[in-house]
Amino acid sequence: MQALVLEKTEELSIRDIEIEETMGPRDVRIAIRNVGICGSDVHYYEHGRIGPFVVDAPMVLGHEAAGTVVEVGKGVTSLEKGDRVCMEPGIPDPTSKASRLGMYNLDPAVRFWATPPVHGVLRPTVVHPADFTFKLPDNVSFAEGAMVEPLAVGMHAANKARIRPGDVAVVTGAGTIGMVTALAALAGGCSRVIMSDVVQPKLDLAKTLGPILSVNASKDDLAAVVKRETDGWGADVVLECSGNEKAAGSAFGLICPGGCVVLVGMPGKPIAYDVVAGQIKEARVEHVFRYAHVYPRALALMGSGKIDVKPLITDTFAFADGIKAFDFARKMPPTSVKAQIELTG
Repeated sequence: MQALVLEKTEELSIRDIEIEETMGPRDVRIAIRNVGICGSDVHYYEHGRIGPFVVDAPMVLGHEAAGTVVEVGKGVTSLEKGDRVCMEPGIPDPTSKASRLGMYNLDPAVRFWATPPVHGVLRPTVVHPADFTFKLPDNVSFAEGAMVEPLAVGMHAANKARIRPGDVAVVTGAGTIGMVTALAALAGGCSRVIMSDVVQPKLDLAKTLGPILSVNASKDDLAAVVKRETDGWGADVVLECSGNEKAAGSAFGLICPGGCVVLVGMPGKPIAYDVVAGQIKEARVEHVFRYAHVYPRALALMGSGKIDVKPLITDTFAFADGIKAFDFARKMPPTSVKAQIELTG
């Protein structure tokens, strides 16, 4: 099958590749329609590795996907041929302790698309467990379906924050993950979100998504804005999505006493963690790694109109222009948020 293959660092090709996939009784085969380009895909393209995950053989990229079921295993009753679906890209070992405890995203043996040595989904079809394949609501497009994967990160972060109705949240970082985390926080009950970044066009877009106050951190003092907007009390929740060391290290200065900091973005190096600043507020700190148990809720919110991801899909490329799409994603203009590749499916 034709696929978009990362041959090695800085080298992509669209070519035939043989991928052996056997249909089991609980599997479905999906014709891929839309695939989002994630920052991790770009990172593998540029650097060939993320931490311990090293690309040492050609690998198909892509893990944010939606498509159509074209074949159903004999043991599958929840899906049928023709269903429009999106897929959770991580397949855990169901017998692992993490899975049995409900934390399947933390299973060390999880097989995650486009994470070496597992091939991704920038190809015509893929075989996937029905248990990790979800029907799209009728009013949710394939392009929106491919956004469920990043939205799931934001949903997981909002769950970790234990948001209560009326909370004020700060989201640092207005990239894709920051945007979907802000949407999840609002859907989860936050009365408003204060979002910070240094890229003004992204902040301008954020203001159109709901009750979001945008703060350009290169011009304004975020801590002063938060203090002003909360009558000096501080935000109930800070969701750090930028991965910026300074932003992560200053989060305790933004929350109220008893508030919560959720670390979503991954800093490139260790951050300065001010223990005393957290202690004097009895802050709760949570960490996010991917997500678990959130796809159905994310789809329900999208189907009901409570969450609208359409404004975040700013650029779409044909599969034949897949290499061009990745080069675009490497140097994304400030007006762009999420680029997708559309297959014929």
